[in-house]
Amino acid sequence: MSQDIVADVLNMIMNAKRAKKQELVTGRYSKLLLRVLDLMKREGYIDYSLNEKEKKLRIVFKKLNECKAIKPRYYVKKDGIDKYIRRYLPARDFGYIVISTNKGLMLHTEAMQHGLGGTLIAYFF
Repeated sequence: MSQDIVADVLNMIMNAKRAKKQELVTGRYSKLLLRVLDLMKREGYIDYSLNEKEKKLRIVFKKLNECKAIKPRYYVKKDGIDKYIRRYLPARDFGYIVISTNKGLMLHTEAMQHGLGGTLIAYFF
């Protein structure tokens, strides 16, 4: 296990999906990971619940095909987001890239609407 909790948990999610599991229970989480999972939940890819008493995070998969962290975390300007959409997503209107901007974490579509750049965190489709 590394120091990057987001990359570790997204990797655990993909390993559980490959093993044909419907859910994942993990004890590793951070505020950044929970915000990324909020974005995935809002788009309908997963559902999750956090039990703070037992310090367990339960993630249920819905229509998720793939999710990965972007390493190294590239900084992208508002004009350069298209380059990374072509690199990480299988089609233009299929999936999302999570970007950390000065207005908080948001999807690449929202960042393009607001004209913001930022650091690439993860992608999912």
